[in-house]
Amino acid sequence: MYDDVLIPTDGSETVPEALEHALPIATDNDATVHALYVVDSRITAAADRETREEVEASLEREGTAAIEAVAEAATDAGLDSTTAIRKATPWRGILDYADDAGVDLIVIGSHGKTPREKITSLGSVSERVVDDAEIPVLVVRSPDGG
Repeated sequence: MYDDVLIPTDGSETVPEALEHALPIATDNDATVHALYVVDSRITAAADRETREEVEASLEREGTAAIEAVAEAATDAGLDSTTAIRKATPWRGILDYADDAGVDLIVIGSHGKTPREKITSLGSVSERVVDDAEIPVLVVRSPDGG
């Protein structure tokens, strides 16, 4: 049913929770796990010209560590994996990658933001992915809400 499972990662505490659900699904379907980190283009665009490259490089380093952690978990589960870093608005980058890679399922962690937090942070990435995805999305909410 699922040949390719996408696990977007921001390196936060929600990712292990998402992995707890994604890896058994991938194992049951002998699926490839896709680990994706999206460098938020809004952050790099807002940085001063003098620091923009440094900010982007820092985000890419964080992204590399984040996707490597997901790939390692997939390998430990006996699954094939692939990793990618994209530059975009996070929700759009996730959906574009899913489309480009032919992903069958997205498993994404959520911080469970309040409506006020969504407004101040330009919304919830997981919510926007759910709203616009053309494939199934499994949202795994952090048990502590954060």
